[in-house]
Amino acid sequence: MADEQNQPKEPQKTGGSGGPSKPPVRLSRGAFSWIIIFGLALMLLVMLQRGMGNANPINITDFWTYIQNGEIKLLVFKEDSITGEFTKPPPNATDNSTAFEVEYPAIARNFEGMRKDIEALARKHNQPMPKISYKPSNNQLMNALIAMIPWLLLFGIIWFLLFRQLRQSGGGAGMLGNFGRSRHRMTTKEHTNVTFADVAGIEEAKEEVAELIEFLKNAKRFQRLGGRIPRGVLLVGEPGCGKTMLAKAIAGEADVPFFSISGSDFVEMFVGVGASRVRDLFRQAKENAPCIIFLDEIDAVGRRRGSGFNGGGHDEREQTLNAILVELDGFESSDQVIVIAATNRADVLDPALVRPGRFDRQVYVSLPDVKGRFEILKVHAKKVKIATPVEPSLHRIARGTPMFSGADLAAIINEAALLATMAGKDAVELDDLEEARDKVRWGRAKRSRVVEEKDRELTAYHEAGHAVVQSLLEDSDPVHKVSIIPRGPYGGATFSLPEKDRMTLNRSYADATLRVLCAGRIAEAMFGHDTNSGAEGDIRQATELAKHMITDWGMSDRLGFVYYGEDDSGRSPFEFNASREFSDQTSRTIEEEVKRVIDEAYADTRRLIEENSTVIEAVAKALLKYETLDGEEVRRLIKGETIDRPTVADLIATEQGRRQTGPSAPMARPVEQPPDGEIGPMPSPA
Repeated sequence: MADEQNQPKEPQKTGGSGGPSKPPVRLSRGAFSWIIIFGLALMLLVMLQRGMGNANPINITDFWTYIQNGEIKLLVFKEDSITGEFTKPPPNATDNSTAFEVEYPAIARNFEGMRKDIEALARKHNQPMPKISYKPSNNQLMNALIAMIPWLLLFGIIWFLLFRQLRQSGGGAGMLGNFGRSRHRMTTKEHTNVTFADVAGIEEAKEEVAELIEFLKNAKRFQRLGGRIPRGVLLVGEPGCGKTMLAKAIAGEADVPFFSISGSDFVEMFVGVGASRVRDLFRQAKENAPCIIFLDEIDAVGRRRGSGFNGGGHDEREQTLNAILVELDGFESSDQVIVIAATNRADVLDPALVRPGRFDRQVYVSLPDVKGRFEILKVHAKKVKIATPVEPSLHRIARGTPMFSGADLAAIINEAALLATMAGKDAVELDDLEEARDKVRWGRAKRSRVVEEKDRELTAYHEAGHAVVQSLLEDSDPVHKVSIIPRGPYGGATFSLPEKDRMTLNRSYADATLRVLCAGRIAEAMFGHDTNSGAEGDIRQATELAKHMITDWGMSDRLGFVYYGEDDSGRSPFEFNASREFSDQTSRTIEEEVKRVIDEAYADTRRLIEENSTVIEAVAKALLKYETLDGEEVRRLIKGETIDRPTVADLIATEQGRRQTGPSAPMARPVEQPPDGEIGPMPSPA
């Protein structure tokens, strides 16, 4: 920077006024074309208006009257009519036109006699003689062609400026023009700028695609032993796990061009356009080899053929899929073109698309574990300023974000930076990261919402039931924080902090989760003597969990080791030839088992709450007083201890007293800080 500042600056060129000269304004080719089109259209409009001007029709009797009165200044004799102009528009003229026409076929046989009669009549009444001329008749075909000239000119302009130009740039779609051109976005070697250092949390996937990079760099190494690199690689994973980022990193590491296009870009209203775009994309890729083609959301065109109501052979998606299959088969062993596709619905793809020789390698990009989440947070944390120590804060966030994708973690860092900025902080702190995590997962805290005291009390008992039961059950996750501040669509929330990532769910953990979900409704009904609709989310989650336990995971003795879940082939019950794979009796048994599992959890949770009613009361009162409790405070209340820290009202009163007494007043008692790494209650904006 210092070297650049010390460089002498070139003097600016100035114009006549002494200011910097401006470059001459030049019209682009597109603007010049539009000017020509506008000018031709204006000329055509004028011609049409002139051609469509209506002459006033008069009879031969009125004609002689106008000659006698001297109201005609010009006459043109034709073979079968007389045309001319009045000196002024007559009272019954159309559009104030001075033109007139008289149909009189006898003119062709006696033109000289007609002219003499007009001269005699004008002299007799002392009127000026009109100017008379004779126009011999042309061929009728020529007259028709002259009348059609404006329309021919119009269609000629349209043909030259639209259809002819589109045909020249059609690229395989004929008169459809640019519809047939691929709409891919090409990132060159200089602009990829994404490497494996920018991708974290998916180490196994990175190792699996490493050989693709080696092939793009040195294809002869694989050809020496006769090996063939996979033509297509299918990246499968949940949304936001980094499939697109991984494909860009492959291109960045191999230093090759990157063609990216979405599956929906192939589909248009015209049948055949998608197939044309596929051919154009692969043609350009082969011309720029070595390169990578990335087809994002390939399930938009790669769904299983022959199912549903649009299963005909002329369906646009099937035509596009057929073109992709043909192009994948058309690669030679020497073509250094790798096709990478991404989807989160691999179960609905056509079998021909994933057979060996096409997308014959599937790389599963899974949700990151706690180590992967920490690495992803470190990558995104480099772009913001985080207060030290950084790693303990990121470790805590990584531990408290199970089942978060890479996109969710990036959103947490960004939201934390925004929160710190709005608070006027110099760096992002741990409480900003915690609040950002809760905001991304559950929504923004609505601290200024006015809640009726009865609803607030029911919410406190509801969340107290969740927190106490979750703390008492050994197989559930530890309580991290409980709050009755509305957040998103929820009136309150109980946050847990998992001790580990769970790739599978044990029966004991599922049973504990069911009891925690039932605890809120039981507590508000038992202690608040009323219920509300706030338990809808708990009921829905409990029902779905119980259904999975019975139908998917075989956790029912009556149904046994049999799968009764939904079909993973992507077939809908409303499609042709689709039917249920179990009887009505089995369906009734499934419903009874789901009800039994939930009823057992409900009864067991009610017994547990009755045995710890004093603890529920203590936690609910603390929530009504402090609005937010951390996990350690909940555990202290369960042990029978008390909490002694200032409330939000105490903090506001202390601040107001300090402002009234001025800077010389003694400082108020310092506020007790929550345990290390935890978030205390946030003061209300009110």
